[in-house]
Amino acid sequence: MIQKRKRNMKKLPDLNTRIDHLYDIINGYTETQLLITAIELNVFDYLSSPQSAETVASRLETHPVYTQYLLDGLTALSLLDKKNGCYSNSPDTQAVLHSQSPAYQGKAFSMMHQMSQTVLRDMGHIVRFGPREGSVDISDEAVWESYARSMANYERGGTAQQMAARISQIQGFSSFKNMLDLGGGPGLYCIAIVAEHHNMQGVIFDRPAVVKVADEFIAEYEMTDRVTTMAGDYIKDPIGENYDLIWASATLNFARFDLKNMLEKIYHALKPGGVFVSLADGLTHERTRPKAYVLGCMSWMFSGQDLMFNRGEIAETMQRVGFSSVESETVKTAMMPMELDIARKAL
Repeated sequence: MIQKRKRNMKKLPDLNTRIDHLYDIINGYTETQLLITAIELNVFDYLSSPQSAETVASRLETHPVYTQYLLDGLTALSLLDKKNGCYSNSPDTQAVLHSQSPAYQGKAFSMMHQMSQTVLRDMGHIVRFGPREGSVDISDEAVWESYARSMANYERGGTAQQMAARISQIQGFSSFKNMLDLGGGPGLYCIAIVAEHHNMQGVIFDRPAVVKVADEFIAEYEMTDRVTTMAGDYIKDPIGENYDLIWASATLNFARFDLKNMLEKIYHALKPGGVFVSLADGLTHERTRPKAYVLGCMSWMFSGQDLMFNRGEIAETMQRVGFSSVESETVKTAMMPMELDIARKAL
C-alpha cells in the first residue's frame, strides 16, 4: 500500500488585527460630504417635522432615490431621526443646522470646509516640498468679515453666555467700569459680558471690516449706549488704556511668536488691579491632543501657520510680564475643551 506524503502547507498568520478605527477614518470623508451637501441644499430647513424622502425631494427639486440615500446617511450620523419611513431633525440639528435658528452654524461649517480643503487637498505636495508660495492670504478684509459673521451664531449659541457667566464670578467684577474685547470679532462675548453688569462699558477691537459686523450686533441687542467699537491691528496699533477688564478669545494665536510683547501691551492697558482673561487652545500630549483642535487646525499648520498654544504657555508668559496672580482652568465649550487663564495686575 502506497502512503501519500503530507505536504507542508503554508499556514495563515496567527493574527487578530483591528481596523475599525481605520475604517472610521476612511469614512470621515463621506461623513463630511453628507453634511456639506445637506447644508448646501438646505435639507434641514424642511425637516422640522417628519417628512418622507419623496416629499423632501419634491420640495428640493432633487432626485428622489438619491435624496433618500442622503437622508439615510444623515440618519446614520445621528443628525436625523427616521421612523416609519419619515425623517426629522434631531434636537441638536434643529438648533444648529436649521437656517432660521439664532444658533445656525451651517455657513460656518461650509466656510471652514472650503478653507481647509483648499490646503488639505494639496497635502502630498506640502509634505514633500512645503507650502506653495503665496498659498495663504489672511489679509483679505472680506474673508475676515465673512468669518466674523459665520462665528456669530456659534458665540450666541451658548458659548458667549457660558463665558459671561464665568467672568461675572471674578472677584471685583461688580466694581468694573470698562472692558476691552480684544480681537472681538462679531462682539457677542463683549455684549454678553457687559449684559452681566449693571453699568460697565465695553469696547470691541478688531479689523475695520470686522467691527462693522460687531456694530450690527450691538444695534441688534440694543447696546449702543454701552458698547462701542475700535478698528485697527491690535498687534501694531494702540488698544486704549485704563481698562478694568480685557477679554481675548482665540485672539492671542496671531501674536504667538511675539507673545511676551503682546501681553506686555495688554498689561499696560489695564488699570492697577485690572484683570486680563484669555480663552485659548492648550495642546497636550506633545501637541497631539485635544484631537478636535489638532485636526481642526491642520489646514493652518499645512499652510505654514502653526499658531496653536501648548497648555500653560499663555499662563507662564502672563507671569513673566508681571501679572501678580494667574489662575488657569480647562473649560468645556460647545466645540472643544479650551484653556481659560485669568491674570490680575497688582494694585
